Amino acid sequence: MNTPVKHDAYSALRFPEFRYFLANSFLYRCALLIQEVIIAYELYRLTHDPLALGMIGLAEVVPFIAVSLFGGHVADRNDRRIILRVSLSVIIAGSAILYFLFQPQWIAVLTTNQHLWSVYSVFFLIGLAKGFYSPASSSLKPFLVPREIYSNSSTWSSTFSQAGAVIGPGIAGFLYVYMGLTHTLLAIMITMVVCLVLITLIKTNPVNNRLSTISIWQSLRDGLRFVFSTKIILYALSLDMFSVLFGGVIAILPVFAEDILHVGPEGLGLLRAAPSVGALITMFAMAHFPPTHQAWRNMLISVAGFGVFTIIFSLSTNFWLSCTALFATGICDSISVVIRQTIMQIFPPDEMRGRVASVSGIFVSSSNELGAFESGLATRLAGPIPTVLVGGAITLLVVTYVYSKSKDLFEMRLT
Repeated sequence: MNTPVKHDAYSALRFPEFRYFLANSFLYRCALLIQEVIIAYELYRLTHDPLALGMIGLAEVVPFIAVSLFGGHVADRNDRRIILRVSLSVIIAGSAILYFLFQPQWIAVLTTNQHLWSVYSVFFLIGLAKGFYSPASSSLKPFLVPREIYSNSSTWSSTFSQAGAVIGPGIAGFLYVYMGLTHTLLAIMITMVVCLVLITLIKTNPVNNRLSTISIWQSLRDGLRFVFSTKIILYALSLDMFSVLFGGVIAILPVFAEDILHVGPEGLGLLRAAPSVGALITMFAMAHFPPTHQAWRNMLISVAGFGVFTIIFSLSTNFWLSCTALFATGICDSISVVIRQTIMQIFPPDEMRGRVASVSGIFVSSSNELGAFESGLATRLAGPIPTVLVGGAITLLVVTYVYSKSKDLFEMRLT
């Protein structure tokens, strides 16, 4: 009689280099989100224009999309650790420029428009760096653990990333109030330096030398062709992209905090952290109870739930109900993220991971940053409540369409 193998919820954490990777992911996400929240709030406080918030996302996503495919190609041919270190150095430089831009002497010299466009230029620079950082990071992760625990590593990777997403926005408003904008930016720079040290501790260096004889255009075509010909990857990325592109509310939370719920920067921090708290709790649960047994069914249900709770948030005028709805969107989003990340680790061949990760990054960033611009523009034209309400409804329509086209994926197992 065979003894059943006991599920080890902490198997991926037993690998030291994966732990360094997780610590870097946590600090990187935490620092960038603190920066995003405080800069967005400061710009809205100065301009009271929701489009100013959307422009931050647009300034970052345009260069990201422009270089991401090339970044994936570079990640497949070169030392990913060096790419991560160089990218982080550029991001630190961007934070340093923001630090100086918000010094009183610069604010006094620059006009409002000059100041805004200087800030957008910095986020453009950060977007360029992230276009190389993202595929290098995503394609390095599978090499740090054995293949049989990819699902577990995806859960922990998402957990630490979401922990950064909880702590970052959760403390951003308080840091803004008690430390001030410029001192918080200084703390962000120090945190990113720690990330550089953690990347240096990773010694694994998988490089695909077989790409040396392939032209860059052939390399990029191969990556795109693989994604668009692999149904489960294409639909998983599409669900994420369209739900967040139209249903996301994060970029315009300062509008809800200031004009609808009247809770100030501290309340904004709680609103911004609420979905990540829900995600973090769910991530820990999924380490023990993976959602990958009936993966596609769970994926569709979770994205549909995201749409429903987005609609509830749009209609709420009570701060705690709004927090609860955002908390629930985080639960739903975390389930779809773990399933999507597991899919992205299992299906791409090793020699194509960087390019596939870059395509995935384009989908994800298109939903986040372009979604931020779409939300800001729509809010300016129609107001925040109709924008979020319609976005949640579009999410449900997208789920319905994908369900009708992907019934054959219901039997697929990722474990």
